[in-house]
Amino acid sequence: MKKLILLFVLPFFIAVQSQAQTAQPAAAPAVNPNGPIAKWDKMANDFGSIAFNVPKTAEFTVTNAGNQPLIISSVRPSCGCTNPKFSQEPILPGKSSIVSATYNAANPGVFTKTVTVITNADANPVVLQIKGTVMPNPTPPAPPATNVPK
Repeated sequence: MKKLILLFVLPFFIAVQSQAQTAQPAAAPAVNPNGPIAKWDKMANDFGSIAFNVPKTAEFTVTNAGNQPLIISSVRPSCGCTNPKFSQEPILPGKSSIVSATYNAANPGVFTKTVTVITNADANPVVLQIKGTVMPNPTPPAPPATNVPK
């Protein structure tokens, strides 16, 4: 019985092993050299320490280094505490545009947030990052002492 099982199972393993050895890695998607090319001035912005409840805005400049108009089709923040803005107009070859991300500093502490940008330049989205530390809300000054005569 063992010989019979081995006789049927062994060819299966040999076939799987030979296919695994001949499989080619997936090729990266081809970039159209005549299409739009998005070049970013930076991929991250570190605010450092920022004041509590004072929103801060980071600006990321994208330049179209290609030969066709660059279109930003979507800009999505990682959470509701970040508000992105971008132009809906196509970016012509050689021209630039700004993608901004405003962080609502309503919670003290360290933060790292992302903004995902989808364009017609690449099938893969671009992920921009903002980070920093929101300082704790300063304690309000104590009210002045009142002297009440006895």
